[in-house]
Amino acid sequence: MKKYIPAIRKNRYCFILAPILMILEAAGEFILPYLNANIIDKGAATGDIAYIVQNGLLMAATAIFMLVCGVGGAYFAIKGASLLAADVRGNTFQKIQKLSFAEIDGFSTGSLITRITNDITQIQNFTQSLLRGCCRSPVMLIGALCMSFVLNPGLAAVICTVMVLLVLLIYLLIRTASPRYTVMQEKLDGLNNRINETIINERVIKSFVREEYEKERFLPINEVLMEKSVRALKIMILMQPVSTLAINVTTLAVVWIAGRQIMVGDMTVGALTAFITYLTQILTALNFLANIFLQGTRAAASNRRISEVLNARISVSDESAREKEKKVTMGSVTFEHVSFAYDAAREDMVLKDINLQFLPGQFISIVGSTGSGKSTLISLIPRLYDALSGTVRVDGTDVRDYSLRSLRDGIAVVLQKNMLFSGTIEENLRWGNEQASREELEKACRIAHAEEFINSFPEKYETHLEQGGQNLSGGQRQRLCIARALVKQPKILILDDSTSAVDMATDAGIRRALREELGDITKIIIAQRISSVMDADQIVVMNDGRVEDMGTHRELMARCRTYQEIYYSQKEKEEDAQ
Repeated sequence: MKKYIPAIRKNRYCFILAPILMILEAAGEFILPYLNANIIDKGAATGDIAYIVQNGLLMAATAIFMLVCGVGGAYFAIKGASLLAADVRGNTFQKIQKLSFAEIDGFSTGSLITRITNDITQIQNFTQSLLRGCCRSPVMLIGALCMSFVLNPGLAAVICTVMVLLVLLIYLLIRTASPRYTVMQEKLDGLNNRINETIINERVIKSFVREEYEKERFLPINEVLMEKSVRALKIMILMQPVSTLAINVTTLAVVWIAGRQIMVGDMTVGALTAFITYLTQILTALNFLANIFLQGTRAAASNRRISEVLNARISVSDESAREKEKKVTMGSVTFEHVSFAYDAAREDMVLKDINLQFLPGQFISIVGSTGSGKSTLISLIPRLYDALSGTVRVDGTDVRDYSLRSLRDGIAVVLQKNMLFSGTIEENLRWGNEQASREELEKACRIAHAEEFINSFPEKYETHLEQGGQNLSGGQRQRLCIARALVKQPKILILDDSTSAVDMATDAGIRRALREELGDITKIIIAQRISSVMDADQIVVMNDGRVEDMGTHRELMARCRTYQEIYYSQKEKEEDAQ
């Protein structure tokens, strides 16, 4: 619960005023029946109009006071709960931004969405109910119970008996509900995962005419969530009827016992009226407390899930960095006996004893079959992951000794999945450097061969992009992503198969521009097409997580069988296509 303390302290006035105002409102709840009983037994029975008016005005003043306190208490409860939820949501989002790829891989996208939305909403709802009822209900319960003992100790004992039975029943309901809420939230994760995947791939689904198939896949997930939700929420459904039954049965018992007492003169009609009101207040307060406990059970399940994110160990951090002020200035990269596995507990290594050295300004290409470890290798340079063993050095310094900002400021990565954000083209380009001039933006777009299609749009750099850049072609998105990386003016540029969607002429033009205009930048390119890497200074051939060979195109054609196989297979395909 420590994660909530800063938000509570920051908004302490809400967490203080809400309970106080609700307590004051509750105090009026057990004063009103007492005044009403006096009006019936003393004013109406004797015909004392002045007494009736006096107590009536007092009741009206009490009711207005309760109204003000109730509205004020509800306002501060809602505000305090909303501020708490906003703070926790912000902290959770910030923590997600700090997680490395390794930690994010442990949470599905749908699960993270559920946790930062639905789970935090559950905490908000519980906090709101807690602020409104944690003090009000106990005060009303205790006050009404005390007043009932003052009126009639015998009848009050009947209420106590019902209370004990109701508390036991509530305990059983809460104990049953707790694990069901956890399961329900997990099923909600699955539903959000399916929705997220479907929306992202909507174009693929429509192009393959698979709408009906996706509907069939969605139905069982939706039905399972519905089933688990009903199974969990029917506990809350039981609460109201059970409480109502308790109130009605107890009221009947009280009326029956009190009726005999009134007949013999041991109790007045006004006292009975007040007693029934207190009875209703007692059981209502108990029911409200039960609902708070039930909400608390669901909130506890959500709290555990939020805590899993907030308490996730960040494997990639710069807390122990020894040269936090150092910048990447040259662009050399060295791998020294580097090995890596996505799951450190497993023995199947993705990278195995990698030893490589890239000099500043070199044009490096990495080739190999799918799954050979190319993308994993380059992700270790900006510390998207950390090596399991061995050392990755940039400019001779272990990447773990840089601050993450300094290291990543000097490296630009264009990953396989080209993602753009909703907004204008210029806004997307400025992700590379917010302070970049228009000339710098235009130069980056010229090198990436994006300038021509940008200028073909009526609004040019102010053209609005849909989410993910869906109103652009795949090749256009790739070129914009390359331009965005170039705007950063890095010392190391990494392109992970980032020109696969452009034609060969454009691909060649981009590579030529990179070589001619960015001679001092180390360029590391993963490519599937041999024709895209033949002119590289060094070509690294990877196979099954190892470096099989390294050299120029001519050298590898003379001695590397894997490279030869890739080259000739692609050449045959090109000849067949012609």
